[in-house]
Amino acid sequence: MASRKAGTRSKAAATKQAQRGSSNVFSMFEQAQIQEFKEAFSCIDQNRDGIICKSDLRETYSQLGKVSVPEEELDAMLQEGKGPINFTVFLTLFGEKLNGTDPEEAILSAFRMFDPSGKGVVNKDEFKQLLLTQADKFSLAEVEQMFALTPMDLAGDIDYKSLCYIITHGDEKEE
Repeated sequence: MASRKAGTRSKAAATKQAQRGSSNVFSMFEQAQIQEFKEAFSCIDQNRDGIICKSDLRETYSQLGKVSVPEEELDAMLQEGKGPINFTVFLTLFGEKLNGTDPEEAILSAFRMFDPSGKGVVNKDEFKQLLLTQADKFSLAEVEQMFALTPMDLAGDIDYKSLCYIITHGDEKEE
């Protein structure tokens, strides 16, 4: 009898822990972000069974124009979920991936080093030169791609406060 109660307690504790874990995932994101993830999940879940499987991934890739995706790549994606990938697991995976982003204040502090006047902007041409020549050098194509998404002021300089928001929260503009 005692062993049954202990088994019941451990199941109950595991259930509570799983509930807490999933509720923490939802608290990591704003409601609008969760809705966007739901839409993305729905697009990937081709057979609408609430679980992303290999055929769902293959069909999603096919719709994006990539017809021959190696089985190993699909398997590796599914193994990241460590079990069936329902919406909560999907959200957890994104939370883990996005968790590596520096806090907004740290990014702002880095940009402030290039803004000695404190105007909230950095010179686009100077910043481009730094990206092309320093540390983890960007290619010209990567710089142009970044600048296509980067908010600029009327003079054509980078509005780094808005850029930091996009980096840490995502771009809220509708495409």
